[in-house]
Amino acid sequence: MASKFDSSDSVVSIVVTYFPDPGGLKNLLAELSHQTDTVITVDNSNDQNTLAMIAERIPGNGILIDQKENSGIAAAINCGIRQAQKQNAGYVVLFDQDSLPGPGMIQTLHSELQRHAQSGDKIAAVGPKYSDIKGELKSPFVRLDGRKLSRIECAEDEVVQVDHLISSGCLISMAALQDIGEMEEELFIDYVDTEWCLRAINKGYSLYGVGAAQMQHSLGDQLTTLFGRSHPVRGSLRYYYLIRNGIWVLRRPWISRSWRNMDRRRLFLIYIGCSLFIGSRFANWKMMTIGIWHSMTGRMGKYQ
Repeated sequence: MASKFDSSDSVVSIVVTYFPDPGGLKNLLAELSHQTDTVITVDNSNDQNTLAMIAERIPGNGILIDQKENSGIAAAINCGIRQAQKQNAGYVVLFDQDSLPGPGMIQTLHSELQRHAQSGDKIAAVGPKYSDIKGELKSPFVRLDGRKLSRIECAEDEVVQVDHLISSGCLISMAALQDIGEMEEELFIDYVDTEWCLRAINKGYSLYGVGAAQMQHSLGDQLTTLFGRSHPVRGSLRYYYLIRNGIWVLRRPWISRSWRNMDRRRLFLIYIGCSLFIGSRFANWKMMTIGIWHSMTGRMGKYQ
């Protein structure tokens, strides 16, 4: 099958699923079947009925991989990457099950990544501008500016260099992946994209946000305002992973002092805010405190 792209390098999409919404998944896989050469779906549900539902929605250019357990988002992405290598893919584009790319999004990202690469830029990945699928929040790109993480409002005709891209919608060069390495499976979920982006930057690679590439993405069951900004409300277990993994990443020797100082403050505010103001406050406090202990004692992977 001829590639959908101008070059001979194909683009393979990787979708990680965990008890997905049938309608949303159908829309996502159908759109990806038009925009990418192969659609790899990696399922973490460990449920035969769910697997059968997903199988019914796999497009003609799709591959379904059953992980047979919840292996975590990082391990599932890595499984998809290894399958994409077998497809001789030049690029992979990652997706959560609750995202939906806009028309032509992946072609736009692909063209921008190639443009930077051809100009001699050591580029690892590009990502789209996304808004909450419920229409409640538009998320800007971010870049470390001294001691704070600046929010960059990127217009449709702009391309901005950034320090972080969320995994969903992120188009990654396979050549860069071979040098930077796969996703860190010890993190299981949360901070997986952050750690990989920081590792890429540490190796001298660039990341860009592309304003003309548009995507919808679910940021949580509901939104709340904390310290003057909108935040998605998550379950207590997710706050465990967020705090545990954030501290683990900060302890990596290659993290810059500026990032370490910024994110230490951010994690502290999350710990205080979610313990006192958001959701199930006592449960949040308990799980985040356990997360601190587990990070310091090296208990990583899936919460047991």
